[in-house]
Amino acid sequence: MNGTERKNIRAGVKVKIVQKQHQRTGQLTEGVVKDILTSSAVHHRGIKVRLDNGIIGRVQEVVQG
Repeated sequence: MNGTERKNIRAGVKVKIVQKQHQRTGQLTEGVVKDILTSSAVHHRGIKVRLDNGIIGRVQEVVQG
C-alpha cells in the first residue's frame, strides 16, 4: 500500500520509511508506527511518522495493515 495517504496509516501498522539523512540513497527502515506527524490527508513525499523506536521519517510503503 502507498504511504502518501494518511488514511492508509495508523498507530500499530508496520511500515517502511525513509529517514531525512537517507533520502538521497533511498535506504528504508522498517518499523511500527507510534505517532503520525503529518496533519494533511495527502503528502506527495509520504506521510511523516514516528516509529515505536523513536525514528522519524516519511512512509514509502505500508507493509501490513
